[in-house]
Amino acid sequence: MLGDFFCPGCGGDRNYRRQHGRRWLRLFGTPLLPLGPVLGSVQCTSCSGRYGVESLEQPTSVRLTGMLRDAQYTIALAVLAAGGTTSSSARGEACAVIREAGFEDCGEAQVLAALAALSGQSAGEPFDVHGVGSALAIELHAALEPLAPHLAQPGRERLLLQGAWIALADGRYRPQEREALAAVGTCLRLSTDAVARLLEAATRTPH
Repeated sequence: MLGDFFCPGCGGDRNYRRQHGRRWLRLFGTPLLPLGPVLGSVQCTSCSGRYGVESLEQPTSVRLTGMLRDAQYTIALAVLAAGGTTSSSARGEACAVIREAGFEDCGEAQVLAALAALSGQSAGEPFDVHGVGSALAIELHAALEPLAPHLAQPGRERLLLQGAWIALADGRYRPQEREALAAVGTCLRLSTDAVARLLEAATRTPH
């Protein structure tokens, strides 16, 4: 069985071959009795290194890039929806974050269309931290929670700050924006104190 994985030995995306084996009790080199369950491993076809099947849980570089792009896009939509779409400054900042993420052709029309499609969250409506009845909040959990374990603390903080800069583009935080950003922090495994510190820092950090 062949597939793609992030090889710990090569430090990059490589092909792997799935392998199975079993430990045997041997007598004069002849296997007699199996010892324990079948053992699974993966072997890199480039460096021939063998690793446990748990190495497949690490996303490839290509997959991680896609996850990060989707996270930035979803955070931008969520914060914009929480604060309302009437501010041209906020719309412009959200579009800038989305284009930076890799959606180079995304403009205000596409962003507003995406928000309209996610009708579970109306612009300016209080943000449901738990995602109940809110399509955008559900998207937020789906985009951020699988990504969080694979990002270092500075990377997770950077994502939250991008959302904060969208909220601040037209002035101070609105209560709904704070709720949305708190939800982002929760999904990114940031503590309440860390979220509060970052939101305060965003108000003083030139962007």
